[in-house]
Amino acid sequence: MSRKNGKPSKKKTKDFSRKIFKILSKEPTKSFNYKQIAAILDVNDTQSRNDIIKELKFLAAKKDIEEVERGKYKVSATNDYYIEGIIDMTSQKTAYLVSDELENDVFIPTNNLNKALDGDKVKVYIYNRRKGRRPEGEVVEIVERHSTDFVGVIDIQKNFAFVSTANPKMYTDIFIPKDKIGDAENGDVVLVKIADWPKKADSPFGEVTKVLGKPGEHDTEIHAILAEYGLPSDFPVEVEVYAQKLDTSIQEEEIARRRDMRETLTFTIDPRDAKDFDDALSFKVLENGNYEIGIHIADVSHYLQEGTILDEEAYNRATSVYLVDRVVPMLPEVLSNFACSLRPNEEKYTFSAVFQLNDKAEVVDKWFGRTVIYSDQRFAYEEAQHMIETESATIPAELSLTGEDYTVSHEIRDAVVKLNQLAKIMRGMRMAKGAISFDKVEVKFNLDENSEPVGVYFKEQKESNHLIEEFMLLANRKVAEFIGKQKKTFVYRIHDEPDMDKLMNLQTVISKFGYNLNFKTKSSISQSLNQLMVDAHGKKEQNLVDTLAIRSMSKAVYSTDNIGHYGLAFDYYSHFTSPIRRYPDVMAHRLLQHYLDGGKSVSEEEYEDKCQHCSNMEYLAVNAERDSIKYMQVKYMLDHKDEEFLGVISGVTEWGIYVEIESNKCEGMCRIREIKDDYYTFDDKQYALVGETTGKLLQLGDEVYVKVKNADLVKKQLDFQFLSKASERPV
Repeated sequence: MSRKNGKPSKKKTKDFSRKIFKILSKEPTKSFNYKQIAAILDVNDTQSRNDIIKELKFLAAKKDIEEVERGKYKVSATNDYYIEGIIDMTSQKTAYLVSDELENDVFIPTNNLNKALDGDKVKVYIYNRRKGRRPEGEVVEIVERHSTDFVGVIDIQKNFAFVSTANPKMYTDIFIPKDKIGDAENGDVVLVKIADWPKKADSPFGEVTKVLGKPGEHDTEIHAILAEYGLPSDFPVEVEVYAQKLDTSIQEEEIARRRDMRETLTFTIDPRDAKDFDDALSFKVLENGNYEIGIHIADVSHYLQEGTILDEEAYNRATSVYLVDRVVPMLPEVLSNFACSLRPNEEKYTFSAVFQLNDKAEVVDKWFGRTVIYSDQRFAYEEAQHMIETESATIPAELSLTGEDYTVSHEIRDAVVKLNQLAKIMRGMRMAKGAISFDKVEVKFNLDENSEPVGVYFKEQKESNHLIEEFMLLANRKVAEFIGKQKKTFVYRIHDEPDMDKLMNLQTVISKFGYNLNFKTKSSISQSLNQLMVDAHGKKEQNLVDTLAIRSMSKAVYSTDNIGHYGLAFDYYSHFTSPIRRYPDVMAHRLLQHYLDGGKSVSEEEYEDKCQHCSNMEYLAVNAERDSIKYMQVKYMLDHKDEEFLGVISGVTEWGIYVEIESNKCEGMCRIREIKDDYYTFDDKQYALVGETTGKLLQLGDEVYVKVKNADLVKKQLDFQFLSKASERPV
């Protein structure tokens, strides 16, 4: 034992304190004496045993543990140093404990993780709780592993192998015994499952469950992204077979049970490359001068019966995943692209919200129920936008889906124009009530036949997009309101108010660009956020400002506990309009029909669990989609290594600056040690790097010139070479 001047060192004593508490915490109902603890700690010298006795008495005096009988101790039943939470790893191999019971996250040093991994649910002993000291913790029990599946590159040795991941939050490699390597070859990207983590082993033990391919190959990296988040790439054969056997024909007896709207003018407006059409709009001018507008949604629940393997698979997926080069659908293609898709010139079963609106876009009447429709026309957003802007019934070849000029009926043209006028009124009313408009620029890629990126373009929202959005919002809001006012269990899409600390951090950053938020009232915050979006639009910092503003918001989730939707300024809101790609919408359809049939309120607890699952799967899908964009950006930049790019500094840290290229929104890092024109240090107050000799600032929002230094497809990272500030170049 470590000793100094004949006394135990403070560090060793402190270690005994933590270790004793860890032993007792693992079995909180069992009591231990000092001999049992010494045996577990594998110490047998007299001094160590005396130290254990002293620590037991010390912990009991602090009421961290209790002496249940002479010389026998267990963890105190009222101990508030013992808490459950989720591990949030950093890239520096340290972590934080995140728990609803804690006001602040608790720091966990590397040597106190005790085999816990990112996302794990754990029990932690918290110490250093004195005022002015940062609380720290030690993992005493892993309650539940977040994941046992990991993606990485395998390094095969003579009698074993290791798999290392590109995930910066995975701080250890995984040991693979020789008989668990399977068909993997050295250097392959593989999916591994952790089977065990022996007590004295530095690394967990695992086995290869799937070989994904060679690093850097397109399909390998896309499948690796899906596998990293536990998302499927294919449907099980039995699910495909089940779906193929479904009767998807339109039956007269089923039509008789529905409201027949096949004679009402109906059309869809979707992205040009869409394959599945969830929603259609119908339009009719009534004798009283009002407008009957139907929002018709694919009746997925007609085919997706509860208790079937098809429904189980859809629930497990919970959402479609939209990667750059492909869609991983929630439903098999026979349903998503054919039977359920509201394709033109076909009769379809739908679930509809039909509204009567006046010229002020006020809802005069409403009806919900199952229908059958016939879609007269399919439009791309560009085609609808042309009709809105020109009020022309002729679609030019360069915009049309057919590649040729064609003319629509004046009835359809008038319907699109009127719907847009009503949508603009509804949008104005929403904004006046405090809704926030996040029209963030979407990065899109032009891909060749081999899914190689050959160009980048930006997709922005126009009036045709807002037209569809407003009527989908109307249906979602009114369905939720209809059931919510009955006080019955339902699936809501909720969005909490933003965290004030995050808004203050946003204010600190945007002030560098001359923008300000108004914190006086809830309404003034919303209005100033909207004004921020308007003021930053088209500026070099737009993408940065949009991204930071969105990050300052709470995350929208599914729940049976309706707290409203802050971002949309709705008291009631649900997801009803995309059941082909979202399972919560399927649940909303089923519940609405159940209540329309006079059914009693269903189990809130059961549906809250389902909501939690759907929220979790949505989170994984969004992260996979972002990773696929990062991957494609890195791939695109591989072919542009010799070019200079103008970018804007989008982040400043102690290890360098992040730069976002203005022409394609690709982001990479210029490391501080590689910026050669001065010696720079990080100034967190100015969000800047400061040159020691020249005093030159490299700060958030500055325009700079960079070149690609390194593009890592596996890690999805770009490293840039800093060339100069744009302001230093001659005009």
